[in-house]
Amino acid sequence: MRVIEPSYEILHFPESHEMLRLLELAGRVCYKSEDRISQGSAEEFIGRIVARGHESVIEHANASVRFICDRGVTHELVRHRLAAYSQESTRYANYAKEKFGNEITVIRPFFWEEDDRRYVLWREAMEAAEKAYLGLIEAGAKAQEARSVLPNSLKTEIVMTANLREWRHVFRLRCDTASHPQMRQSMLPVLADFHRRLPVLFSDLWERFGGGSAEIPA
Repeated sequence: MRVIEPSYEILHFPESHEMLRLLELAGRVCYKSEDRISQGSAEEFIGRIVARGHESVIEHANASVRFICDRGVTHELVRHRLAAYSQESTRYANYAKEKFGNEITVIRPFFWEEDDRRYVLWREAMEAAEKAYLGLIEAGAKAQEARSVLPNSLKTEIVMTANLREWRHVFRLRCDTASHPQMRQSMLPVLADFHRRLPVLFSDLWERFGGGSAEIPA
């Protein structure tokens, strides 16, 4: 059994200069102020309309992120309906095969130290799930049948594509302290990355949830 940390990869993020030009043009159609477009006007305009809550304009740009996390996190993530998802399938991924190392991979729950009794109990449960899964496969079960014993901590990969307005909505909910700790663990670094790439659209959220630090709260 492998125990790993969650991670992410930005697969697609719009080039900021061209994207801001597009958003400015789209937004100025609303006010018929295209004549005010000038060198450097896009960032100020977009910042102003987002501050006003006119976020429909930023739906014209999309970003795609690949998450490696546990299945418990993805169960919550896919509840965001205004997005497209492609996820590793436990129906077709047979973890008893050589390509998966003949083992399951799980995401470590960061809120327990390895010498904590709760972590020890969690690890024992994961090992028992792996033993049951591999035993079912050996007994002739198909992957889609054996998956019934796989845990929420099972590592999975999911690609999420959403427009930038929806990403702002996701960050508002999933970076908040009321969100599940492992969801925040996955989302806060992505928000930090989005903020670095496009501060005009994400600085307010980073200031609210990141506090200027990429450290993940326990």
